[in-house]
Formats: sequence, C-alpha cells, structure tokens
Amino acid sequence: MKVATIVGARPQFIKLAPLSQKLRLKGKEVLIHTGQHYDYEMSRVFFDELGIPLPDYHLEVGSDSHAVQTGKMLIKIEEVLVKEKPDVVLVYGDTNSTLAGALVTAKLNIPIGHVEAGLRSFDRTMPEEINRVVSDHLSSFCFAPTQTAVDNLKEEGIENGVYLTGDVMYDAALNAIEIARGKSKILAQLGIKEKEYLLVTLHRAGNTDIFNNLASIVDALGDLNEQVIFPVHPRTRKALADSGLLSKLEDNPHLKIMTPVGYFDFLLLEYQAKKILTDSGGIQKEAYFFKVPCITLRENTEWVETVEDGWNILVGTNKDLIHQAVSGFNPDSHQRDVFGDGKASEKIVEILVDF
Repeated sequence: MKVATIVGARPQFIKLAPLSQKLRLKGKEVLIHTGQHYDYEMSRVFFDELGIPLPDYHLEVGSDSHAVQTGKMLIKIEEVLVKEKPDVVLVYGDTNSTLAGALVTAKLNIPIGHVEAGLRSFDRTMPEEINRVVSDHLSSFCFAPTQTAVDNLKEEGIENGVYLTGDVMYDAALNAIEIARGKSKILAQLGIKEKEYLLVTLHRAGNTDIFNNLASIVDALGDLNEQVIFPVHPRTRKALADSGLLSKLEDNPHLKIMTPVGYFDFLLLEYQAKKILTDSGGIQKEAYFFKVPCITLRENTEWVETVEDGWNILVGTNKDLIHQAVSGFNPDSHQRDVFGDGKASEKIVEILVDF
C-alpha cells in the first residue's frame, strides 16, 4: 500500500503525527508538505518535536491570496502525484492544502481519504467551510471524528465511504500531554503560575482581516485585569502591526505578547490555563480534552459538541460578551466520549489496509 499524505499547516502536522506512525507500520507513505505554513515555529518545530519524518517533497508555496496559493499548490501537487502514483491520497482538515490536494487527486482519479471529514460551521463566508465541503464531496473515504460529523455528511447525501473513527487530534493530545508535563518549562520561563493566566490565540481571517473585529478583541484583552499569554500567529502579528493595534498590546503590563511556541510548550500552556480565548477549531477541542473553559471568538463553531457539553461558549468579537465570559463562564458539567477512544489512527489505517 502506497499512501501520499498532503499537509501544510500547524494543525495538520499535529494530526499527522499519530496517523503517520501507524501508517508506516503497514505500508509506504510519501509525505508532501505544501509550505502553507513555513516559519520554524509554525512548521519545522512540529516535525522535530513529534518525531514526524521529514517531508519527501516540500513545495514551498508560502503565503498569498487564496486563489494564488491554491493555484500554486494544484500545479506542484499534480507533478508529485503523477510521479509517485499512490494508491490513495490523505488530506487533513480544512486548509487550502486540503482543498488543493483533494482537487488534484480527484482529477487524477485516485481515491481520496479525508481525515476530519463532516465538520460544518454552516458559514460559507469562512474559506475553511468551502474547503471542507468540497473535500468531503470528492472523497472516497470520509473519516469522521464524531457522530455529528457523520450526520452532517448524511444530510448532504454522503453515506458511502463514511467511517466514524474518532478524532486523530485526541490521539495526539493523549500521547503528548504527559510528555509535555514532564518536559516543558514554559511556565517557569514566562514567570506564570498554573491556573492564574488566560491563554489567547487568534488567526481566523474573519477576525484578523476586519479592522472592527480585530480592534474590538484588542480592546477587550487590554481591559482585562488578568494575566494574558498571547502567542501571536505571524499573519496576526502583521495584521496588528498594519492596523496600528500591536503597540496597544505590547504596552499593556498584563499581556505577554510572544512568538508561537512549540507543540509541547503550547500543550502545557493550554493544560494549565485558567481559561482559553481562541478562534481556532483545534484549540477548542484541546481545551475540551483538558477540561479548560474555552471562550470562542467566533459566532459559530464546527465543534458543536464542545458547546453542547457546556465547556465552550461563543462570544464573537463583542467586548462585553468577552468580559462576561472571562468573569462568569465556569463550567463543571459532564463530558461525553464524543471524540473516540484515542485509537482513531489505528482505525483509519485498518480501513485503508482492507481497501
């Protein structure tokens, strides 16, 4: 069995780690890195820390508009797949790398496996939603992380080739958190204490590229009488700098503005946070895994289970709602086993081997 795996962004590297390990015990994997994320802190550090083999192909696409970036990927991915002739191609999540990989693979009549299929925010203004929908409808194997994802696919007429496997990100988190607790010194390095800080991440275009939304979030963070740790995504830093908002954060003594950190350091920051404020889908899940209250800076989420179970609250960019959630959102409700048993990677590999 020869599998080509296409990744390009931080969340995909995390999901790749446990699945690649299991896959290489059963067959040959050709690893293709599009270069969508290329800074060391957003790319290479994950390969180093998680023991992921270096990519067989690094396409070095880099940043650009959605159309230009996706177009470059289409051309370069096609060249690799024509050369390698894999039996199946795996794509992950909802990035432009996912979309480009699915489109090229479908045109070449090679079966596609979509890891994390069936997620829906039902917001077509999000580029990630377009990427998810198109990839699912082109895939031969839809590896759904939750029953909700299976139900979403059924609503769209996709029933054949759908497999409820659980979430590979849960696999990764279970494997890595104990390593992080023993290895990471990030709290001491930052001079912070367990459960005495808020962790913030921000990268969605709907927040970073719309000035009013970005300004509202910055104002809300600036007015909090809490210690705030904010590892800033490179694109977010540029948006903050270009809009003149970065200095407001850097001048605030309650805020620690920093470059992105490695996987183990970030996991520990999540695990020990008092609360997490984010617009990331993956971090909403990790907060749920670690039973840390999550305040989502969006109007919707593809991970509805985290909201249904009471561990996630949607506040958008409204300053008052952000403040209310920081002061008053204190969940203690029961969690369901909605993300599987930590063996999603094994199940996906078994399905591919049977194929």
